[in-house]
Amino acid sequence: MTLDWRGRTVAVTGAGGFIGSHLTERLLGLGAHVRAVVHGNMRGSVGHLSRTPAECLDRLEILHGNICDVAFVHQVLRDMDTVFHLAAITSVAYAYSNPEETILTNVSGTVNICTAARAAKPRRMVHVSSAGVYASTDMDEPISETHPVRAYNPYTASKLAADNVVESFHLSYDIPVATCRIFNAYGPRISRFLVIPTIITQLFKGNELRLGDLSPTRNFTYVDDIITAFIRMAEEDSVVGEVVNFGSPRAVTIGQLAQIIADLMGRDVEIITEDNRLRPSKSEIQRVLADSSKAKRILGWEPTVDLEEGLRRTIEWVQTASEKQR
Repeated sequence: MTLDWRGRTVAVTGAGGFIGSHLTERLLGLGAHVRAVVHGNMRGSVGHLSRTPAECLDRLEILHGNICDVAFVHQVLRDMDTVFHLAAITSVAYAYSNPEETILTNVSGTVNICTAARAAKPRRMVHVSSAGVYASTDMDEPISETHPVRAYNPYTASKLAADNVVESFHLSYDIPVATCRIFNAYGPRISRFLVIPTIITQLFKGNELRLGDLSPTRNFTYVDDIITAFIRMAEEDSVVGEVVNFGSPRAVTIGQLAQIIADLMGRDVEIITEDNRLRPSKSEIQRVLADSSKAKRILGWEPTVDLEEGLRRTIEWVQTASEKQR
């Protein structure tokens, strides 16, 4: 089913971030009125929402606040037709150093969103989870929605707990929520602390790359395809109460990823593994291969941007962003 988004009221938490800003832009382009939640800060920054086209600003309402603030969350969801919940601490490295904050934000914040959704009764709530909740596998076995889960680190523990909160509110209070598990989104506006911009930035400076473990495999999925997945999850009634995977069918190791980027940038790369970049061995997810057949079957969703093309666009964005900072 395809909705007419014109005039619909939509809340997006985490709207100033990498994925949230792309989602906000897409919704505005579809004609929706968007209430965009940006984490409160002293500078009043709206993150990537500063790039919002001028012709859409009359349909964009920006609220600064914290999803851990119950009253604020109720204000956000009031009178909303659709809710996209993206707000979270998403950095695994940050979560290692700040486990309490990570769990408080990602779990208690999600409880607040679900409680407010129970009161506000939106038509649909889309909860954004992570493929990081799945247990690693030693085989080339695609990971479906029924694959075992495991709390490898504070970040994945918080996301898994948030998923359980969402499921409990659906089963207990019938809130119309659908959960997306996304596999390594990347593209323009991606956080500079993640592996792809780290590789690109280092290669702009020379041919030497300093990375952690090169052997883990990942499915890198372009952000435009992820946004299409979110929109379809909000439109299709049969996904209410369901968890759906969205990931590229192509898995690459971190070492292979680095070589692809180096080739695209014309670099003869030398890769050095540094001990201080290695994660604790028991909490590293080694093998990830997405099974998105459920998304194709229910939603007709398949990735449309291949890895090389997506990386070209990301390299161009990192270069442009770096030049603007000079």
